[in-house]
Amino acid sequence: MRMLINVPETVVADGLRGMAAAHSELVVDPENRLVVRRDAPVPGKVGLVSGGGSGHEPLHAGFVGPGMLSAACPGEIFTSPVPDQMVRAAAAVDSGAGVLFVVKNYTGDVLNFDMAAELAEDEGVQVARVLIDDDVAVADSTFTAGRRGTGATLFVEKIAGALAEEGAPLEQVESVARRVNDSSRSFGVALSSVTTPAKGTPTFDLPSGELELGIGIHGEPGRERRPMMTSGEIADFAVHAVLEDLRPSGPVLVLVNGMGATPLLELYGFNAEVQRVLSERGVSVARTLVGNYVTSLDMAGCSVTLCQVDEEMLRLWDAPVQTPALRWGR
Repeated sequence: MRMLINVPETVVADGLRGMAAAHSELVVDPENRLVVRRDAPVPGKVGLVSGGGSGHEPLHAGFVGPGMLSAACPGEIFTSPVPDQMVRAAAAVDSGAGVLFVVKNYTGDVLNFDMAAELAEDEGVQVARVLIDDDVAVADSTFTAGRRGTGATLFVEKIAGALAEEGAPLEQVESVARRVNDSSRSFGVALSSVTTPAKGTPTFDLPSGELELGIGIHGEPGRERRPMMTSGEIADFAVHAVLEDLRPSGPVLVLVNGMGATPLLELYGFNAEVQRVLSERGVSVARTLVGNYVTSLDMAGCSVTLCQVDEEMLRLWDAPVQTPALRWGR
C-alpha cells in the first residue's frame, strides 16, 4: 500500500493536526473532529455548517472561513460524521441568528444531520437544512435514496456563505441555498478505482482500458462502462447528460472537478472540451472553476457541474472568500 500515512486508524486525525498547523485562522479539533473559523460566532451572522466523510478534500474543511462555511464536521473515511459533532459545530458558530446545515444526499449524512438539528434545537439553536442532490447519473445508488450530492455542494456553500456574510437572515440564506441546488446538475467519470486506507486495495474492479460513466464520489456504480474515450468524447457524454436534465435558459457557472488523481493539465484540457460542448449547445458561461474540490481519495477521473445563475447568485459567487481552498476578492 503506497500511501503517505502512518496507520489507517489515524489518517483523519493526522490530517486534521496538519491542517491546524497550516491554518492558524481556523480552530481545528482533531479529537472531536471539528473545524471552525476562529472568529466564530460572528455577531448577527447566520452560521453555515456542513460535513461528511473524509476523503473528499478539500470538501468540507477546506471551505471553512469568511465568505463560506462557519464550521465543518469531518467523518471517518467515506463515513458520515456523528450528530455530536454537528451539535458542537452548531453551538460553536451560533450567534443567535440561526444555523444552516448543508447536507449532501447520502443516507448516513441525512439521518445524522436530522438528528443533530433536533438536538441543537432542543438547546435553543434555530436550525434550517438544505439537501444537496445534484448528480444526474443515477436515480438511486448504494449510499442514497434519490440523487447523490456532489459538486453543487461547493456552489451552495460559496453562494449561501456570501449571503450569510452580508448579514442576511436565516430564511434568506436557506432560500438561496435551495435555489442554487435546484439550479445545479453534475455528472462524474472514473478512469480508475479508489483505494481507502483501511482496505489498502481498489474498492471496485475497473479493468485497464475501461472507464465508468456516472461514478459516485465513494466509488458507487454509474450508468455504464465503456472502453476508454478521448477527453472530447467524455465531455460530449457528460455535458449532454447534465444539459438534458438542467436545460438552462441563462448563463451558467461551470465546475470542472478532479477526483483526486488527475493532473491539472488534463483537467484544463478537459475544460477546453467542456467549453466547446457548451458553446455548440448555445450555453453562455458566466464563470469557470477548474481543480480538485470534491475528490475521492486517489481516484483518477473528473466531474462536471453546471449551475444556472441569476444576477444575485453571480454577485454572491464573486463576493470575497478566504478559505484554505477558495480565496479571492480579499
